[in-house]
Amino acid sequence: MAIIRIYSGPDGQSHFEDVELRFEPRGDQSETAELIPGSGIIVRRFDPRRSNPWHHAPGRYAVFTLSGAVDIEIGDGTVRRLGPGDILIAEDRTGQGHGTREVGPAPRVSIFVPLGE
Repeated sequence: MAIIRIYSGPDGQSHFEDVELRFEPRGDQSETAELIPGSGIIVRRFDPRRSNPWHHAPGRYAVFTLSGAVDIEIGDGTVRRLGPGDILIAEDRTGQGHGTREVGPAPRVSIFVPLGE
């Protein structure tokens, strides 16, 4: 996955910069890196064997799946599979929550963008 920044330099010209993410382990078979410092936008990489039982969204987020896949289960037993190009609007911060199970063989990489209230 390439992340490329384009910016205006002091010479008045546009320049490219390759951005290298610094992933940090979360202790739950996933890693995170902040995409733009101070923005709250994070890139998260999930181990392809990871599952996370019932939990709530940590806030209101738009979750963009870039690679890999995940099955998400809700309270009535319905399961939806999200893959590359799919966008989830996560807002279940109370109640039963949802469960997730990564669908290998490759890690899932998603971008989490915080949404206003």
